[in-house]
Amino acid sequence: MGITYQRVLLKLSGEALMGELAYGIDPKVVQDIAQEVAAVVANGVQVAIVVGGGNIFRGVKGAAAGMDRATADYIGMIATVMNAMTLQDALEQIGVPTRVQTAIEMKEVAEPYIRRRAIRHLEKGRVVIFGAGSGNPFFTTDTTAALRAAEINAEVVFKATKVDGVYDSDPRKNPNARRFQTLTYGHVLTQDLRVMDGTAIALCKDNDIPIIVFDLSVSGNIRRAVMGESIGTIVRGSCEIS
Repeated sequence: MGITYQRVLLKLSGEALMGELAYGIDPKVVQDIAQEVAAVVANGVQVAIVVGGGNIFRGVKGAAAGMDRATADYIGMIATVMNAMTLQDALEQIGVPTRVQTAIEMKEVAEPYIRRRAIRHLEKGRVVIFGAGSGNPFFTTDTTAALRAAEINAEVVFKATKVDGVYDSDPRKNPNARRFQTLTYGHVLTQDLRVMDGTAIALCKDNDIPIIVFDLSVSGNIRRAVMGESIGTIVRGSCEIS
């Protein structure tokens, strides 16, 4: 296995865990993700994961419905911990040692987030799942992914989604939408391409962390991304937009 990246940050949306369900967690999808992560860990890749909570509760929607925004965001953070624990269970069921660290202290079910401890876990071959976002309202889990990637010195952020890359318009609405293979951080920001939120893109740009956007539902894509195969869209500093 020709490995390009030795330490990666995998960003999973909560919606990715739903599969074809309208709400909640599809156990088969979680098991499939766990198997793919296990395959790359077995080859010596250090994997950290940030997971969202939109399959259970989304703070922005709660605020739009009249909730206090900070309260709604905290509820969303708690939803991410539920997803993190579900992923942990699936990984450990197949023999992959895993630790959940949360930005909001929940010592009965997870470790508190401690940067040096997280790095040590990775060095020992454990998967580290970061739950509860950044621990602060008004920040997305995309921003958390960029922040944690910088903190643990990850070489790349894998943004695993339901689409096969970044398009210039919604491919579900426009059959002529163009998929990019390479993009710069600046182009993503100026064209508002919504790869990740602006704060996340800026963090990756400042720390020179490339972002690879790919379709999680395609079996083997996590392995292909680790090997440096050309899948999806890569966002980085200086490159030709194609």
